[in-house]
Amino acid sequence: MELNSPFLQRRPRRNRASESIRQLVRETNLEPGHLVLPLFLIEGNAIHHQIPSLPVAARMSLDNILRTIESAIGLGVNSFMIFPAVPEKNKDKIATYSYAEDNFYLEASRKIKEQFPESCLISDVAMDPYSSDGHDGYVENGKIINDITLPILAKMSVAQAQAGFDIVGPSDMMDGRVGIIREALDKAGYYNTGIMSYTAKYASAFYGPFRDALDSAPKSGDKKTYQMDPANSREALIEAELDTQEGADFLMVKPALHYLDIIKNLSANFDTPIAAYHVSGECAMLLAACQNGWLDYEKAMPETLTSIRRAGASVIISYLALDFARWVKR
Repeated sequence: MELNSPFLQRRPRRNRASESIRQLVRETNLEPGHLVLPLFLIEGNAIHHQIPSLPVAARMSLDNILRTIESAIGLGVNSFMIFPAVPEKNKDKIATYSYAEDNFYLEASRKIKEQFPESCLISDVAMDPYSSDGHDGYVENGKIINDITLPILAKMSVAQAQAGFDIVGPSDMMDGRVGIIREALDKAGYYNTGIMSYTAKYASAFYGPFRDALDSAPKSGDKKTYQMDPANSREALIEAELDTQEGADFLMVKPALHYLDIIKNLSANFDTPIAAYHVSGECAMLLAACQNGWLDYEKAMPETLTSIRRAGASVIISYLALDFARWVKR
């Protein structure tokens, strides 16, 4: 029996009384169209190598990438971030294969856009997939040389725009790269090619499965001189201010779940849309807990993605994008 207390003029539970009422007052909306599906591209045909540390993802040849994109678009996921697994034979000190005419990554973009012109393709701009040193920038005497790296990234970005990428994604964390890339794109006539800058990319422990997928770990040293210190938050505001001034169209926070405060901070301080990368290690943890029966995937997966959206992300990049879209459809 409910007691009617005169002291409870406000009862928040009234707005939770049924699913219909809960829908009326729901503050955060997450749809498949907010999501970006990362895909790992490898040379060849009929290749689908599942990544043991990230079971929802695989290294795929273009034929399987095309099938995956077709399925995703059918579920309402229209945006894709493509990462290349480049053979060692194509790597060198200055990442020349990144803008080579016979680059399988660039050729794949052309074919995807030809078959799915409505799709949004987002590239990866950094030296590490193509560098014999495995770093995002040019290495000299064990140090990452910022300003030598910039023209390489600009040339790479123009080649990607020419290949049909709608948005280029500089993930390198070099100072000044957004401005150099914007200038190069505009000079080449690609005024409408966007830039999704990895603005606050942290030197995180949660990238392991991604590096397994691409075999992209640095050959020596680490990435702490260019990726951000996980202990810092105000520094993200500096990076965001610079990227905005230089012409970024999206500001990305990576990782997402462990940096929800950074997403919130950037969303509150900048009008530029915020993207958040729900990275491989964060996805792998959730999958492992669910596979062990510790969590219910059908409940934990949408709650996880909604939390990122609630923090202020306009765009969520996640390996769970297809599972979420299937969940919505059901």
